[in-house]
Amino acid sequence: MSVTRSVFQDELDGISQSLVKLTEMVIISMSKATLATLNSDLKLAEEVIADDLKIDEFQHEIDNRIIEIIARQQPVASDLRALVTALRMGSDLERMGDLAEHVAKLARRRHPECAVPAELIATVKAMGVAAEKITKKTGVVISTRDTEMALQVEKDDDVMDTLHRELIAILIEPIWAHGIEVAIDLTLLGRYYERFADHAVSVSRRVYFLVTGKYA
Repeated sequence: MSVTRSVFQDELDGISQSLVKLTEMVIISMSKATLATLNSDLKLAEEVIADDLKIDEFQHEIDNRIIEIIARQQPVASDLRALVTALRMGSDLERMGDLAEHVAKLARRRHPECAVPAELIATVKAMGVAAEKITKKTGVVISTRDTEMALQVEKDDDVMDTLHRELIAILIEPIWAHGIEVAIDLTLLGRYYERFADHAVSVSRRVYFLVTGKYA
């Protein structure tokens, strides 16, 4: 029985490590997407779009492993909760990859022009930095199951929310001079970053629930 339990624990640890790797993949994807958008870098944007398929495939692989473990081990109680939670975390992380792809597609659509007017470059750059920071911390939360850090992630999301509000405030100013189409693109861009951070918060909340059995 102890050997079986050890093998099962190794499988659970492997799932956790794979989720951390998936987190790293979406961090890289959003970082590249931000650079592509700010620098009007078509090649980099295309890389992000192509890499989203790799993120999807890796997430599907994790899902299949989890389902196979459930079918084979028939876990109960906390073990089943860990596996079901991992499924949901994988879904959140895959969606984060999709949002990075959306950012890259905006850069591609606007190329060779820059999608972001000069007066908003600093704000969008800050949103990219905030997205990377919050997701890196989420990866640590997955790896360590640190509940205090999980709660910090939600507080870190306040930074992204503030930047998002600042972006929208500029877009609705009467002196906005870049037209409706650009305003719509930037509204979507801000939403992509905000939702990216929201999914990172969701992952951290799931870890908190996994450890404590309570919702943050």
